[in-house]
Amino acid sequence: MPDTSARIAPPQLGEPYLLTPGPLTTSFATKQAMLRDWGSWDDDFRAMTRDMRKRLLTLLGEGRENFDCVPMQGSGTFAVEAMLASFVPHDGKALVLANGAYGKRSAQTLEYLGRDHVVLDKGDYLPPRGEEVARILADDPAITHVVAIHCETSSGILNPVEEISEATYAAGRKLLIDSMSAFGAIELKPSEIRYEALVSSANKCIEGVPGFGFVIARKSELEAARGRSHSLSLDVHAQWAHMEKTGQWRFTPPTHVVAAFLEALRAHEAEGGVAGRGARYARNRDVMVEGMRGLGFETLLQDRWLSPIIVTFFCPADEKFDFERFYQLMKGRGFIIYPGKLTVVDSFRVGCIGQMDEHVMRQVVEAAAASLEEMGVTDATPPAIALEERAKLAA
Repeated sequence: MPDTSARIAPPQLGEPYLLTPGPLTTSFATKQAMLRDWGSWDDDFRAMTRDMRKRLLTLLGEGRENFDCVPMQGSGTFAVEAMLASFVPHDGKALVLANGAYGKRSAQTLEYLGRDHVVLDKGDYLPPRGEEVARILADDPAITHVVAIHCETSSGILNPVEEISEATYAAGRKLLIDSMSAFGAIELKPSEIRYEALVSSANKCIEGVPGFGFVIARKSELEAARGRSHSLSLDVHAQWAHMEKTGQWRFTPPTHVVAAFLEALRAHEAEGGVAGRGARYARNRDVMVEGMRGLGFETLLQDRWLSPIIVTFFCPADEKFDFERFYQLMKGRGFIIYPGKLTVVDSFRVGCIGQMDEHVMRQVVEAAAASLEEMGVTDATPPAIALEERAKLAA
C-alpha cells in the first residue's frame, strides 16, 4: 500500500474528524472547489456533468460500455427510491435482503411505492447467503428482483454480493444493489458480478460532499424504465433521457457539490482508483480495530465480515461508561463517532472512510483510551449477553 502520510492533512480550522459513513472528512482541495459559482445551463457546467458521468463509469472497469450513469439530486435515500421505483415494475415483486437499517429502509420504500415484496431479515449480526436467496427464489416464482445492500453500515457488515448475484441470475431474476457506502472503495466490476443497477452518493467513498446520489444502470434497464416511476423528480429514465439530449439536469443541480465531487474524483484516481482507496480504508480498519481491541473493546462482527467502511463496537459493561459522555469526550479530542443502531445491546460505530490514514486511526485509539480513563472506566469488556448473542448467531 502506498504511503499516504504526505497526502492526508488534518482538518482545517480546527474541525474534528468525522468518523462516520458519510458525510465524512474531505480534503481542503475538495472544499476549495466550492468557492466558485457555476451556471447550471452553461456549457462549462454541462461539460463538468459529462466528465463526472464518464469518470464514474470508468470505476466499473470492464463491461462498463453496457451501463450509463444518472446523477440524481438529493441524499442517497433519494437515489435508492429512484432506483426501486424505476426498475421494479408495478407488477414485479422484490426480495429485499436485510441485515440492518438500510435493508429495512428499502423494504419500507417499496411499501410506499406499492410494490410487492418480501424480506429476508438476518438481524444485526449475519449476512444473507447465496443458498438462502436461491431457496427463496425457487419457492416463489413471482419474485422478479433481488435488492441487496453492499455494505450495511448500521452494523458494518460487508455483504457477499457475488454469491447473491450468482444465485439471483441462476434463477433468472435481476439484482439491484445499494452500494451507497461501498462504491469507490470496493470493486463492483460487472465483468465479475452481474447486476442491473447500483446506487451510491457523492459523500461516501469518493470523498465528496452531500448533495446528490447517482444511479449506474444497464442501458437496457434505463430504456425499459420509461414511464414507470411514481415521481416526477425521481424518474431515472426522464433524468437520463434529458441529460442524453441536452447535457443538462432537468431541475436545478447542486452546482457547487458537482464541482467538489469532480475534484474528489481526480484525487480518487491519483490514489489508485478503487483499489488504492480500498487499501487505505482497509488499513485504517485494521489499525483501529487492533488498537480498540487492545483497550478491551469487542467488535460486533467476526473478522471475516468486517467491512473497511465502518466498524461496530459493543459498549463496555462497566457502569461508569456512558455513551453520551464518551461521545463528547471523543469530540473534544477531535473525533466525532457514530451512535449504534443495534436492537439487542448498546453499541457505537467508528468509520474508516474519508480523509484519514492509519496515523489518524492510531490517534483515535489514543483518544478512546484517554476518554475511558477520564470516565473512570478500567475495563471495556462488553456485557456477557452481547458476546453470547454474537456467538449464538454466528454458530
